Amino acid sequence: MKIFSLFIFGLALACSNGGTHDYALEESKTVAADYEYIEESPVSQKLVVDESSEEIIDQKIIKTAQLRFEASNPEETHTAILALTQQYKGFIQSDNAGKNYNQLYRNMVIRIPTENFQPFIDNLSKGVPYFDQKDISRQDVSEEFVDLEARLKAKRELESRYLELLRQAKNVKEMLEIERELSVIREEIEAKQGRLNYLQNKVSLSTVNIEFYKQTAETGVTLSYGQKIVNALKGGWDGVSVFFLGLLYLWPLFVLVLIGILVLRRFLRRSKKKASEN
Repeated sequence: MKIFSLFIFGLALACSNGGTHDYALEESKTVAADYEYIEESPVSQKLVVDESSEEIIDQKIIKTAQLRFEASNPEETHTAILALTQQYKGFIQSDNAGKNYNQLYRNMVIRIPTENFQPFIDNLSKGVPYFDQKDISRQDVSEEFVDLEARLKAKRELESRYLELLRQAKNVKEMLEIERELSVIREEIEAKQGRLNYLQNKVSLSTVNIEFYKQTAETGVTLSYGQKIVNALKGGWDGVSVFFLGLLYLWPLFVLVLIGILVLRRFLRRSKKKASEN
């Protein structure tokens, strides 16, 4: 009787262990299936919009401005822009000045909190009589923002389920397979989180590109007739100097010509001498 009881107990224990192992494998397959479903099904199809809901999704707008104008006093304009930037709690991302053929110019990239974007543009425009270029764009990224947040949530839930499976893994092979899947999921989470952070930065801080310049070309000075004569004499002398300098560069050619003339004269003399003797 005792032997039969031990046999029944051992059989029950074996069935219990086999059931646990099979359960872990089935759960792994279920997670993998869920993972494929998440990857293949667009988030936009999973999101169900309740029209009766009173919750309004906050719009995510990226605002950008491109301004170009002429400034009679570039230094004063630069100082005024710095003051406006400080007033509206922005900061200078880049500030470059330079000079070309007939212009002094300055390029500035300013980041302004989105709520202060339009007041900043309006106040800057007050001191500018005319814009060569004034482009203001608004890009709505609300849909992409919501899509990324939903995908991130799904990926993190999937990561949690794989972590739970990793704790239940029975052997090294199962652990390696689960860790490989976790690595892929975490890379996707980091990529989506990076894109989300980029959009959030662009949405919260608008970008204003400013270029202003001042024309520096001057009209020619009228010269007197006497000054023109002096300039002509100087130019003539410079031309003669250049001519003689050029001749100096050609001295090897002159030497060769001289040698050629001497050889030719000697040959002609010999020819005449032979002719007279005959």
